[in-house]
Amino acid sequence: MDRSAAAIRQAEAGCAEQIAAGRLTVRRCAVEDLALLPGEQPFDLAFAVRVGCLDGRHPREGEIALRRIADALTPTGRLFIDGGSPLRELDVRR
Repeated sequence: MDRSAAAIRQAEAGCAEQIAAGRLTVRRCAVEDLALLPGEQPFDLAFAVRVGCLDGRHPREGEIALRRIADALTPTGRLFIDGGSPLRELDVRR
């Protein structure tokens, strides 16, 4: 999921095989509006790149985003964000 239509187009183009095989889905959505669609299965993995509310720049919005992401993940789902090498994992356990 990404709020950027350009990012979604890039993901669709670069991941066409995984999307066609049902291993990956993409959807345009702002993280603060994230909610599973009717019938949509929770995600096993989430990653965020340059998302200001998850890197500490916007703490109040970050709390909302983390709740939304946690609600969209399976109980064992994991969230990774950019922030160096290796990626940083944020704990979203409920």
